[in-house]
Amino acid sequence: MRPFLISLCALLCVATARPSPRHPFNDFPADAESEEVRSAAIKRLLEVFGMEDPPAVHGHKQPPQYMLDLYNTVADVDGVTRDPSLLEGNTVRSFYDRLRSEQVEFRFNLSSVAKTEKILTAELHLFKLRPQATPTFNRHHFCQVSIYQLMESSRSNSTQEKKLLSARLLPVHSSGWEVFTITPAVRSWMTEEGSNLRLHVVVQTLGGSQADLKLIRFASGRHHHPSKQPMLVLFTDDGRQSATLESSDSGESTSTLPQFPMSSPSSRSARSVDYGEDHGVPKPCQRLPLYVDFEEIGWSGWIVSPRGYNAYHCKGSCPFPLGQNMRPTNHATVQSIINALKLVRGIETPCCVPDKLHSINLLYFDDDENVVLKQYNDMVAGSCGCH
Repeated sequence: MRPFLISLCALLCVATARPSPRHPFNDFPADAESEEVRSAAIKRLLEVFGMEDPPAVHGHKQPPQYMLDLYNTVADVDGVTRDPSLLEGNTVRSFYDRLRSEQVEFRFNLSSVAKTEKILTAELHLFKLRPQATPTFNRHHFCQVSIYQLMESSRSNSTQEKKLLSARLLPVHSSGWEVFTITPAVRSWMTEEGSNLRLHVVVQTLGGSQADLKLIRFASGRHHHPSKQPMLVLFTDDGRQSATLESSDSGESTSTLPQFPMSSPSSRSARSVDYGEDHGVPKPCQRLPLYVDFEEIGWSGWIVSPRGYNAYHCKGSCPFPLGQNMRPTNHATVQSIINALKLVRGIETPCCVPDKLHSINLLYFDDDENVVLKQYNDMVAGSCGCH
């Protein structure tokens, strides 16, 4: 079995061994050794999720609808990834505008983004409001909306320099979310210390003149609902390497050696045998439930979805001869034969372990109350086999 899965299962057994979800680990004995185990378990579990400490809980706050919809697109009800190709990178971060100004100028705090994260795509999401009627309303059907990055002003030049990031025509009569790609600006913010992280929106008529702000308006400032506030969405890759098993549904990793007729095994290692409750009959290698409840661990205050997930675990015997239903590798088949014939002393029977792993998705609030969607590889045992 891979060390990661062993450590995770062991940690979850420790982490969930208590009845009160509001006070994690209340029922652990107060001795120093148990406290040390508890601390080590929590620390290791946080490392699995790429964190040093759990995010602070700031009270009830509604996540952006875009992030909820994105989560439901890439993950099933248990958080398991539907299709790894649906998400660009492994992390999606959302940031609300910090200026909250009535002007079409925005600023975002990206301090929670690690310098090691690779910025794949950055999007500015603006909610376009319905136009207010004006005497010139019927003369304009489209306006050009341009997004500029406000550059650092030099001491010799008091004029605010700006760099065009994105521009396109928008129908005056429409309303709803508009998305602009601003990846170059965010990449520069991440590499240049002291960047002002500010954006400016300019609306012009087709003739190039400044448009009446009543024609095209975007929700911003304190007079609009929080769900419609300007939002920056980053698609990133945090550099974590996947150690996903090489097996696939096509059975490429299973044994191609000839299989022997089934017969009763004469010798089995005690570590490979799982006896059933009835008649002491050993159960074959199989996948069994292992539910991870985030509320019981004490993390429900900052995790939005899922509330928990089924990691599954593998248990059972791998007796000689190994059938194809046990999904054995060539190596496991040879080891099983060596063990059965007692050709080499000390050779155990193969182990029942995961031979396919799936990723899960976590939607949560970070320390700055930004909502993050992160994908974690190798978290669910998809199937089991004798290896």
